[in-house]
Amino acid sequence: MSSTRIDAETLRRLPKAVLHDHLDGGLRPATVVELAEAVGHTLPTTDPDELAAWYVEAANSGDLVRYIATFEHTLAVMQTREGLLRTAEEYVLDLAADGVVYGEVRYAPELNTGGGLTMSEVVETVQEGLAAGMAKAAAAGTPVRVGTLLCGMRMFDRVREAADLAVAFRDAGVVGFDIAGAEDGFPPADHLDAFAYLRRENVPFTIHAGEAHGLPSIHQALQVCGAQRIGHGVRITDDIVDGKLGRLAGWVRDRRIALEMCPTSNLQTGAATSIAEHPITALKGLGFRVTLNTDNRLVSGTTMTREMSLLVEQAGWTAEDLRTVTVNAVKSAFLPFDERNALIRDVVLPGYDAAL
Repeated sequence: MSSTRIDAETLRRLPKAVLHDHLDGGLRPATVVELAEAVGHTLPTTDPDELAAWYVEAANSGDLVRYIATFEHTLAVMQTREGLLRTAEEYVLDLAADGVVYGEVRYAPELNTGGGLTMSEVVETVQEGLAAGMAKAAAAGTPVRVGTLLCGMRMFDRVREAADLAVAFRDAGVVGFDIAGAEDGFPPADHLDAFAYLRRENVPFTIHAGEAHGLPSIHQALQVCGAQRIGHGVRITDDIVDGKLGRLAGWVRDRRIALEMCPTSNLQTGAATSIAEHPITALKGLGFRVTLNTDNRLVSGTTMTREMSLLVEQAGWTAEDLRTVTVNAVKSAFLPFDERNALIRDVVLPGYDAAL
């Protein structure tokens, strides 16, 4: 495998795995425009290209709260069965077109009930749309497997309901759980009953932590709530001085707890200053199980191919580095062990060999 510079077409062909990607942050701009017209929702602009640019500009504020506020318009068009079916199907097809072979999509069902659907109906509908997308992708010769993470919104009171749904739908495509929303002021320990329930039911979960809030949020997510992965986790570097790991950083590295890192998104929210200096590179070098993710493709104006390209161009990443984080992601997927091994052995590694 070559460690020389990788061109854009080769990057697109490389098999990819994404663990941290929000359904309501990845809609096609044209779809938002069409669905908004159908439901009578007013957008900042009805030109798809201008809307895409508006999203990226609005999200480049360096503020997580304002970043989250951009979801008003995507959520507005995801309140009906038709809107959910379309966005879920297109989500899968867009991953397939980007070379993704395994993805985990996350969303909060409570945010899609404004049109009269129950949370359970929302989950059923999204799963139907995802299944349709996977069938079309497979028929087109670009198969992708997509599992679902249901989210509870940490600042609201329906987290336990979302956890109940994760258990109810665990044999229907839901592979895990998460809590999302503004970190600061809404600690994960506020929802210990939900996490205890998920552990009793053997449902894995990740927790957004270490992005807007620092080490205490990571510690609480892992040691109090019992998370198996950390969403973002960039602030784990606060526990590393001159390459020496503190107790929490050592725990994360030594127990192979995956960090779901999202470079472009972190720049937008102010959690990182540049791609070249993003903690993902240093953490990878120190042996952490880092994974590369998009977070919100529309809001960040990104794809997995673009995230890889930025790291190659600005942080000096090689094909070996990209393979490492892809294998890391599959190893940490919320799938059974034998299925993860099969993905790595039969899809990821041969795909890298063929592309390079």
